[in-house]
Amino acid sequence: MYLFLSFLSFSETCYTLGIVPRMLSGLAMGDQHISYVGCAAQMFFSASWACTNCFLLAVMGFDRYVAICAPLHYDSRMNPILCAQLIGLSFLNGYLFGLGMTLVIFHLPFCSSHEIQHFFCDTPPVLSLACGDTGLSELGILILSLLVLLVSFLFITISYVFILAAILRIPSVQGRKKAFSTCASHLTVVIVHYGCASFMYLRPKASYSLERDQLIAVTYTVVTPLLNPIVYSLRNRAVQTALKNVFQRRLLGKG
Repeated sequence: MYLFLSFLSFSETCYTLGIVPRMLSGLAMGDQHISYVGCAAQMFFSASWACTNCFLLAVMGFDRYVAICAPLHYDSRMNPILCAQLIGLSFLNGYLFGLGMTLVIFHLPFCSSHEIQHFFCDTPPVLSLACGDTGLSELGILILSLLVLLVSFLFITISYVFILAAILRIPSVQGRKKAFSTCASHLTVVIVHYGCASFMYLRPKASYSLERDQLIAVTYTVVTPLLNPIVYSLRNRAVQTALKNVFQRRLLGKG
């Protein structure tokens, strides 16, 4: 699990670095201009890393399935070769879908206002600047988003159906709690990640709202990548012990 978690952290770090530094430099220096090529590059890399995160989360769901449903065969099934193949496919598919989303939007002509009502080149605000009929492009983005989000989420859901069935067969309550605790962190990240992404990309254009969309974008571009390491580190016994000591000291100090 920690191998996949390290690559997920790497992917999220690259995703954040593709957006936040440019946003902060624009706020600090007052220069909020971005070139056509720069905007296309930012969209490509942000979309690629976002899609990669979805596939990595699906792979982590499969990893939890093997760990709980077939623990004695975990080392043989989740061998280094298979892990490398799953990680490589996640990154490859992420880049292919990111390239597809970028091409679907940037093949359109932009003849109206070139002011993006957003802090980075995301697909909905850039698509709103295109002139002419954008129906096919909107359909293309919807299909690509469905393939990435729903297929990977369906894979996670199936994995957790088998995981839940295996946990319910454990006779002891303590054993059930221990088994479920290994999945709690992954489930939390999945809910936040897929919730924000689905709201942004699986909805009609008429429901777009500038202020609301920017707030949600801050959540999945800045807040979520910061929270994920904290969520996963809470499973570490050393971190749990340190937190307990801190709270106990504060309670004793107040007392």
